[in-house]
Amino acid sequence: MAQVNTQQNRRGFTLVETMVAISILSISILGIFTAVQNGLATSGLAKDQITAFYLVQESMEYIRNMRDENGLKSLNEQALGRAPVAWLSGIANISSDPCYPGNTCTVDSSNSQLTRCSGGFGTCPFLLQDTNTLFFGYTSGWTQTKFKREIQIQSVNANEIIIVVQISWTSGVFSRTIQVKQSLYNLR
Repeated sequence: MAQVNTQQNRRGFTLVETMVAISILSISILGIFTAVQNGLATSGLAKDQITAFYLVQESMEYIRNMRDENGLKSLNEQALGRAPVAWLSGIANISSDPCYPGNTCTVDSSNSQLTRCSGGFGTCPFLLQDTNTLFFGYTSGWTQTKFKREIQIQSVNANEIIIVVQISWTSGVFSRTIQVKQSLYNLR
């Protein structure tokens, strides 16, 4: 009879062995789920950072393009014997310009518009996005995004400015900010 009991115990797992196996399996699955969750969170942050960098680049290119258009207008005016156009005209040439030093402004490249904000960084509205074209801007009826794009211009001298573009957004419980500075020169 003693042999029969020993053989019966060897046929299956004991309760302790089963609990240990379930615990090991649970810890393994939990580790995999944690790794996947961290990967998804990291990919979301990377997507937001890429969007932010493109928004910075777009605003820098828009202001650079305005400077270049002013240069072409100036050449045309001089060819006609008129006064040249200031290189920062419509940007930051006179105090009524939207991005005049000391002000914060927004760029809406889809509407070819610079707009002054009410105060410093943090006072500009959230960017909107067209769900069809995925363009960013401030067109009424577009969907509000989590991004704010704000621009300040600092005067260095008569032929140089520094453009400061700040993109801020909230991702989960964390607030993120990217700020890029670039010098822009009068090419004439």
